[in-house]
Amino acid sequence: MAAAPPPKADELQPHPPKEQLPSVSFCITSPPPWPEAVILGFQHFIVMLGTTVIIPSALVPQMGGGNEEKARVIQTLLFVAGINTLLQTFFGSRLPVVMGGSYTFVAPTISIILAGRYDNETDPHEKFLRTMRGTQGALIIASTIQIILGFSGLWRNVVKLLSPLSAVPLVSLVGFGLYELGFPAVAKCVEIGLPELILMVAFSQYLPHVLHSGKGVFGRFSVLFTVSIVWLYAYILTISGAYKNAKLKTQAHCRVDRSGLIGGAPWISVPYPFQWGAPTFDAGECFAMMMTSFIAIVESTGAFIAASRYASATMIPPSIVSRGIGWQGIGILLDSFFGTANGTSVAVENVGLLAVTHVGSRRVVQISAGFMIFFAVLGKFGALFASIPLPIFAGMYCVFFAYVGACGLSFLQFCNLNSFRTKFILGFSFFIGISVPQYFNEYASVSGHGPVHTGARWFNDMINVPFSNKPFVAGLVAYFLDNSMHLHQSAVRKDRGYHWWDKFRSFKKDARSEEFYSLPFNLNKFFPSV
Repeated sequence: MAAAPPPKADELQPHPPKEQLPSVSFCITSPPPWPEAVILGFQHFIVMLGTTVIIPSALVPQMGGGNEEKARVIQTLLFVAGINTLLQTFFGSRLPVVMGGSYTFVAPTISIILAGRYDNETDPHEKFLRTMRGTQGALIIASTIQIILGFSGLWRNVVKLLSPLSAVPLVSLVGFGLYELGFPAVAKCVEIGLPELILMVAFSQYLPHVLHSGKGVFGRFSVLFTVSIVWLYAYILTISGAYKNAKLKTQAHCRVDRSGLIGGAPWISVPYPFQWGAPTFDAGECFAMMMTSFIAIVESTGAFIAASRYASATMIPPSIVSRGIGWQGIGILLDSFFGTANGTSVAVENVGLLAVTHVGSRRVVQISAGFMIFFAVLGKFGALFASIPLPIFAGMYCVFFAYVGACGLSFLQFCNLNSFRTKFILGFSFFIGISVPQYFNEYASVSGHGPVHTGARWFNDMINVPFSNKPFVAGLVAYFLDNSMHLHQSAVRKDRGYHWWDKFRSFKKDARSEEFYSLPFNLNKFFPSV
């Protein structure tokens, strides 16, 4: 076959790959002015409230708790999230990531709630306390797997074999895999959720390019503008009696006064370790929670990679990923001590917010952690913001999760898309990553339990939970195929983009790693990165 003629000077050429994302206003080490940084930090606080409220609202009533217990658990989760975010940004990955509650831990927590050892408890409050202590014990053991894999450097060895090609399905489905929290949740109160979605797109994507004055303000603070408008609109609908005769489920999703959080929250309260009593341990529940903890490692690795991209940093070195996972394990240990009924991972929605605002500053996220702790202590004020109807958050999630998913796709710029090997690994891992969890979730929705259904609930969870998780399945398939298929062929290394990340596989190979990821207070001398 004859070779194609060389392109003419005026012909279109492919866009060159970029190791750092351009057009970011403030990168990881360049904070905005203090007034702007405080407002941006408050935005991150508002965004992370959605998950912080949704998870306890689903779990606490099943545990036997009422509005008061629900408010205290949300308060505790918010307080610990603030501490974990500070620890992660100062000593962990050093990326601008919010560490909050994780949906991954919900399934094993529900298994603990449904365990037969709590059936004989007739007092709802006592059942809540006993269940909470059971989750605390399981989380204590589950935290050890992240602490060991992270601080020992074992996870660093796993991440070293990650190429741009195998990172694409992992990072993409960290965002796209949460689609059920997007429009399906918007549709639970479409007259509130849909305006939020439309306004969010308009303020963040259109207005900055249409207006000539103050154009950066609407894009950067689009969350505050849209939430304020739609929250006020929801309040007007509520007080005008629009939902007076609506179904109870509709009222719960649409009204601004149905969360029960403001009435149940104390004015001032400081969460403290073992406030629910001494943890209890069950071997099976601990095993199931440990498997869930491993899944959270995989998810957070993908979220770390996306955050490094949107903060305009270089690719995060494997040793820094491992360090971040170790501190995430410390975060889960704190969750267990304080009793949040949930484990910690990187908040995907806040990674998406970095993209919306074009601000990847570490200081902004640290300020948001201050808001989390402040409003957790001032319970009534925190509960006021936490009472925002959940479809409003779902409208924002449609934008944030989309950005994270697109970040994964952006790593295709380092790969050879004309290679059949590349096409197979991409297509197969995406398809299996969506199809297998869909099968497990459909089976559970019809039968009330997963495909693996033995007499040991903990064993069921150890199989059903991982294969119900989209980024875990897709990342596992892509990682295995990419590190086993045709590696003897000379072109494969270049096709998978592995050479692009060579300089970042060791902390010391690239001078920019010191700028973005080195520990503060000269701690790198005592805890050097490799």
